[in-house]
Amino acid sequence: MKTLQFKTNINCGACLRGVTPFLNEKEGIKNWQVDLQSDDRILTVEAEDSVTPTEVRQTVAEAGFTAQPLDRP
Repeated sequence: MKTLQFKTNINCGACLRGVTPFLNEKEGIKNWQVDLQSDDRILTVEAEDSVTPTEVRQTVAEAGFTAQPLDRP
């Protein structure tokens, strides 16, 4: 299991409702949340090791939003 983080343009409850079915149905994603209080609207994804950042970005893009991976130290 790994944790991935992304800067997104998901910025309200309606946006969350729009992206929810896409992330919930993505195989390998076990849990996710968006910090709407953060200026960067951070999406945190807990996923199986086989899930790549590119797959998460594509899934978010299918819902009509952007997700840029955060560099983690």
